[in-house]
Amino acid sequence: MSQKKRTSSQKSQAPSNRLSQVARNEAVDSDEEDVSLTEPSTSQVQQSLARLTVAQVDRKMAEVLQFILIKDQKKMPIKRADIVKHVLKEYKTIYSEILKRVDRTLGQVFGMKLVEIDTKNHTYVLINKLEPVELNITDMHTGSSKTGLLFVILAVIFMKGGIVKESIIWNMLKKLKVKCGEKHDDFGDVKKLITEEFVRQRYLEYARVPHTDPIEYEFRWGLRAEKELSKMKLLELVSELQEQDPRSWTTQWKEAEQAESSSRGSSQ
Repeated sequence: MSQKKRTSSQKSQAPSNRLSQVARNEAVDSDEEDVSLTEPSTSQVQQSLARLTVAQVDRKMAEVLQFILIKDQKKMPIKRADIVKHVLKEYKTIYSEILKRVDRTLGQVFGMKLVEIDTKNHTYVLINKLEPVELNITDMHTGSSKTGLLFVILAVIFMKGGIVKESIIWNMLKKLKVKCGEKHDDFGDVKKLITEEFVRQRYLEYARVPHTDPIEYEFRWGLRAEKELSKMKLLELVSELQEQDPRSWTTQWKEAEQAESSSRGSSQ
């Protein structure tokens, strides 16, 4: 009898544990292409919902929510392919309805919003709706040192016109006593952190410069950085550090103003 109870308990816990394990094991961004999913009509979604109980839909919504939150712990983008493959499975017809409910819950409970950053592969990131990400150069010397390092790189890219050769980044970091070829106490393998982890998280793009010999690479802002960070706040902080009026950088000021205006328009 106790054997049956134990087996039953293990079965009831299996979905939650399995989802956690799947989400955490995906330490690198999946290269798997989006699964074939024909967008169903509104009537087809409604028919599928009618065949399910409220409890079934709520349970599946909770599983998708858990999967997304676990993935976001590592700031990893969330792909529709992974949600369908690992969570929804035979419920994929109601994907749009489930995602709508998940996004509503994220906003109401967590103050977060699910934003699609890649419409081709249906890739999402979680954005804080309540306040923009606060980046501070002093984080370089605190527990948020990776955030501080990321801020410095993004600031350099922004102030230099949006594209920067990697040699400029390495030389700049060297001045901050962060050397690309050496293991750092806080960052570990600096080059791997910047060119792999920050890239997987979509904060940075790292691409080869065409027709260069020897081969050169360049950095740009990634899609998550574009959605998550305020260029105006970044410019104001750089201006404060340089003790200059932010409007003295006319090109950056105009770009920051346009980004703020676009952000306000999309949130209305």
